[in-house]
Amino acid sequence: MKRIFSILVLFSLFLSLSAQTGTVKGTVTDQQSEMPVIGATVQLLGTDAQAGAVTDADGYFVLGNVPAGRNALLVQYLGYEPLTLPNVEVSTGKDVILNIAIQEKISQLNEVVVTAKTIKDRAQNDMAAVSARQFSVEEVNRFSGGRSDVARLASNFAGVSAPDDSRNDIVIRGNSPTGVLWRIEGIPVPNPNHFSTFGTTGSPVSALNPNVLRNSDFLTSAFPAEYGNANAGVFDIGFRSGNRDRHEFTFQAGAFSGLEGMAEGPLGNKGGSYLVAGRYSLIGLIGAGSTAATPNYQDLSFKVDLGRTKAGKFSIFGIGGRSDITFLGSEIEEDDLFAAEDEDGYVDSRFGVIGLSHNLIVGENTYVRTVIGGTLQGNNFEQDRYFNFGTAEENKLRITEVDNAESRFTLSTYINTKASPRQTIRAGLLYENLGNNSRFRDREDAPDRDGDGEADWFTVYDIDGRFSLAQPFVQTKYRLTEKIEINAGLHGQYSTLNEQFVLEPRASASYAFNPKHRITLGYGMHSQLAPLPILFLNEEVDGALVRTNESLDFIRSQHYVLGYDTRLAKDWRLKTEVYYQDISRAPVETAPSSYSTLTEGADFAFSEDKTSLVSEGTGFNRGVELTLEKFYSKGYYTLLTTSVFESKYEGSDGVERNTPFNNGYVVNLLAGKEFRIGKGGKNAIVLDTKVTTAGGRWYTPVNLEASRNAGFEILEAEQAFSQQYDSYFRWDVKLGLKLNSSNKKVFHQFFVDLQNVTNRQNVFARQYNRLTNNIDQVNQIGFFPDFLYRVQF
Repeated sequence: MKRIFSILVLFSLFLSLSAQTGTVKGTVTDQQSEMPVIGATVQLLGTDAQAGAVTDADGYFVLGNVPAGRNALLVQYLGYEPLTLPNVEVSTGKDVILNIAIQEKISQLNEVVVTAKTIKDRAQNDMAAVSARQFSVEEVNRFSGGRSDVARLASNFAGVSAPDDSRNDIVIRGNSPTGVLWRIEGIPVPNPNHFSTFGTTGSPVSALNPNVLRNSDFLTSAFPAEYGNANAGVFDIGFRSGNRDRHEFTFQAGAFSGLEGMAEGPLGNKGGSYLVAGRYSLIGLIGAGSTAATPNYQDLSFKVDLGRTKAGKFSIFGIGGRSDITFLGSEIEEDDLFAAEDEDGYVDSRFGVIGLSHNLIVGENTYVRTVIGGTLQGNNFEQDRYFNFGTAEENKLRITEVDNAESRFTLSTYINTKASPRQTIRAGLLYENLGNNSRFRDREDAPDRDGDGEADWFTVYDIDGRFSLAQPFVQTKYRLTEKIEINAGLHGQYSTLNEQFVLEPRASASYAFNPKHRITLGYGMHSQLAPLPILFLNEEVDGALVRTNESLDFIRSQHYVLGYDTRLAKDWRLKTEVYYQDISRAPVETAPSSYSTLTEGADFAFSEDKTSLVSEGTGFNRGVELTLEKFYSKGYYTLLTTSVFESKYEGSDGVERNTPFNNGYVVNLLAGKEFRIGKGGKNAIVLDTKVTTAGGRWYTPVNLEASRNAGFEILEAEQAFSQQYDSYFRWDVKLGLKLNSSNKKVFHQFFVDLQNVTNRQNVFARQYNRLTNNIDQVNQIGFFPDFLYRVQF
């Protein structure tokens, strides 16, 4: 480690022969109306007072010759609250593009000097007052152990648990990952991950490229009325625009993110731009991961802004990805997380989104935003098993065939108006038409009724149809005073599948009783369709296959949140939230049993035999969260998040049980330090670290005797989720280098991320092994070094 550190220092000093500068540019808009603010001043702090810029008729500014490194900006405009942007990281290789929103003062009389606000923790959506946080691309790339994955970034925040190194499913406040909503540019999208499967929200590798994202929002409870069909949390992702003034390029290579090329630049003469980035996997070439098989994946993301026209502003965006992997039993190790020695498996998946966004100004303080989009998701899985494995009678038989294809057409439109400096009103409609053409045949552990010596095929589901989901909403934000804000709204939801309509109230309030202390309160009713793989299950009724779950009610979850936020000192923040979530109408079996759909969603597949369900299950989540954060200043940051929670459910037997997501506690400690080096301190050696510990997942024990007699795994259903794995622990250390070129617009970045440096053997599963006839323990990934090299010019 000392040798690596010395080499990085010498390399940096060699390249740092003169001062380096970069450019900061962007737009300043009104927070409520999103209209451009003309004539706002953007000043570089800590330097010559003349270093500043003024926004033009589009609210656009360009600030040149900004020193490389971290800088602070002050944004001011008469009648608006001043805003400070700290830690704007500037490099020589790429312009920094900012989208800045400032808030109009309620009273313009008796003007007094107002200290500039520094809001680093509030959501981009100004109607999200509780359980919401924005995140940046810089954070995705900064934190150790993140693998350039947005979902893994969120696992650092309070209330989130992700103690599974093999997948990026996230558990929010004890809820199943199926309760998470992903949105891109304002429209819901299916699982945006490689190797994704029908109905899930996570997988081993993300298809979202963080280099094309702008600051986005992550919401964990009582979200505003514009979000629906989700009861756990929301990722509201936005694609950034390309550089409208000059062409820029990025190339990078990383163990998990792969080889990447990105280009952006101006398009036309009306302020248009383009941005396109493509990635191809490297992990298979270097032999890393949680399986001996070779995963292949690639994705392409883009956004094209067409500039301002008389008809409004148009942009086109999209993302597409493919992935495949082949598991050959002869090449599999016995501790493989995803395969077995007596099976061959063939997997491929695909994912795509394309959309057209239109923003039209219809008044001085009003705009209409419309997004039309299409999405697709599909996956294929074929599995062969070798019966009488390792004997002279060994024979190969196809046992599983899955071909899933989901398509979606989406229309999202809303009108936003700034009624006054006190009030903003937003109302709109989200319409989705979902199609599914999927088939799942299986004969694993099936009987041989026709006597041909082979198990009979059973069609788990065979779908070819479409249904619609409509979600109208209205919401408003009202500022009673400079200290008190109230948000209220209604969200409606109608599905042609179950022909039900629900109306959901949402409300939140914020009271800053002095500049350092704020109390928040929130409530929301949230409804969600049961997982589609459950809704579309077939049951044999009078010799015919019938989907007996289609008319299940929406699962209902009522969220109650109380929060307290205080500024302990400059750049130090302490936040705590207490919450309770009351869940009802969860699908359970008709006969008394431990099953509930609240336990589904943390794997590649769902239950295959849960039919004729009824919407009578219940559950609850409750807990307290603590966040202590030192924002990046003086060259370092610290983040401590702690969650203590309980997650329970009841099946149709009326017995209260742990959900599999009831870890009990999660603690994350992150810290990082930049050591400025080179002439003027324009380059840096970066050290980051992260320590995570969490309670173990709950699981259902195996009935070993019954499994041995049957030849396949049988669980003790009456003891569902009664046993807990050992606690999870992981320590990651990241060492990096940032280099700004002395005479060219070039920036280099390199890091090595040592993940699980203690080689902790965290439990993945304890499961029946039909080859050993015993219950075997499979562990998660041990020590693994990630790396990344990036050059921008």
